[in-house]
Amino acid sequence: MFRRQLLSFHRPQICLPRAAQRCLATNPILANSVVEEAQDIASVDRLLKAVRKRADPAFHNVMPMRTAVLWSEALLNSALKNEAAEPSSPLIQQETTDELVPRNMHDSYSELVIPFALSPAVLEQYINASGGIRMGKLMENLDSLAGSIAYKHLLGPGVQELGRIQDRGFYIVTASVDRLDMYQQVDPSRDLRLSGQVMYTGKSSMEIAMKMESIGGDQPDQTAMIGRFSMVCRDARTHKARKVHPLIVTTDEERALYALGEHIKQRRKKAASTSLSQVPPSSEEASELHSFYLQHGQGAIIHSNQVSNRVWMGETSIDNCMLMFPQERNVHQKVFGGYLMRLAYELGFSNATIFCRGRVRFLSLDGISFARPVPIGSLLRLESMIIHTSSSAEHPVLVHVGVKANVVDVKTGSEQMTNDFRFTWYQDQEHMSSSIPRQVVPKTYQEAMLWLEGKRALELGAQIRRSL
Repeated sequence: MFRRQLLSFHRPQICLPRAAQRCLATNPILANSVVEEAQDIASVDRLLKAVRKRADPAFHNVMPMRTAVLWSEALLNSALKNEAAEPSSPLIQQETTDELVPRNMHDSYSELVIPFALSPAVLEQYINASGGIRMGKLMENLDSLAGSIAYKHLLGPGVQELGRIQDRGFYIVTASVDRLDMYQQVDPSRDLRLSGQVMYTGKSSMEIAMKMESIGGDQPDQTAMIGRFSMVCRDARTHKARKVHPLIVTTDEERALYALGEHIKQRRKKAASTSLSQVPPSSEEASELHSFYLQHGQGAIIHSNQVSNRVWMGETSIDNCMLMFPQERNVHQKVFGGYLMRLAYELGFSNATIFCRGRVRFLSLDGISFARPVPIGSLLRLESMIIHTSSSAEHPVLVHVGVKANVVDVKTGSEQMTNDFRFTWYQDQEHMSSSIPRQVVPKTYQEAMLWLEGKRALELGAQIRRSL
């Protein structure tokens, strides 16, 4: 009860526009999510600023760095483990038997400043063909920073060396990314600060709030993006869940962030139980899908060799097969999750550009699930598909894109899904190739459910941005 009151007190009251209220009234599935998400984003931005002031500036840039291990050494160690069981390390025994010491929330605060304004050489690494910033590389940085923040929470604010995972006895993996919402385009003429901290801990999980800000240039700091990462701790020997240090919360802002993190975790579980892969669509959604198909599908056959603004969803699929090399590995010798995020983003961007026949801009990452790790040396197939298209007064073209990552078994040809990514891009009026935006139309029942999932994501994102 106390947490609910505290969460309600620290969340700003969101007043939705009348048009948004009418939309939510007709879609009860979306209504609660919109208000909760909008409150969460507004709260995280404000509360992170307050908690950052409590963090010791001397440790802002201190993060555990991994100890470099040659791939040849990793292969040798793996072979030796297969021959004989490795004896337990005294450090592992100590950490598994001792009570975990609680950590201060602000002690995990970390930041990384990318000096776009000060270093042309750094800017050159991030700049894209049109003069903007490569968002895929920034997502890679965000995932890496989120992992460092998780390790910093477990090891303490002053630890600079991660050491060997076998000696530490644990490792961290990214479980999911809830949302990454863009509020303005990244300014290449200003430095960029990526920051974050642990906001909630479960038994073996950590919710990490992340932020991207344009700083410097004699201008106020401007928030460009806010996101949330869910990280989990695994035992290095058994690969099962391992307990993490609980949090110490002392101020009202820290208590509000903690309650917010707990609320986000519970809402994520509820969203999974109401997913269209678990339950049928609502009657309103089914009716809208039927009307859309009657208008754009049945009676209006779409031919791939004819010029039309309607495209079958299956015809928007593009894919890419890649070998996973050891240069992109993480500390536990699997493919780095941030690298997968960049690959998925760039494939999704390519698909959105091809579909829109012109330049598009990134709007949001609507969710990522990490089902299982991707082994080094595996063949990874990334498949992208346009899931839903829409428009708004602000954005004449909105495109929701799904990207799935599958590991291919070359002996049998079977595939196993490892990741599911969802992104949204938009296109300005000046870059539109036609006055009539293209529409993606589902043909099968599975595609229809994807279409509805994309519709939910686009409506959720649109209402959040209107209400902030």
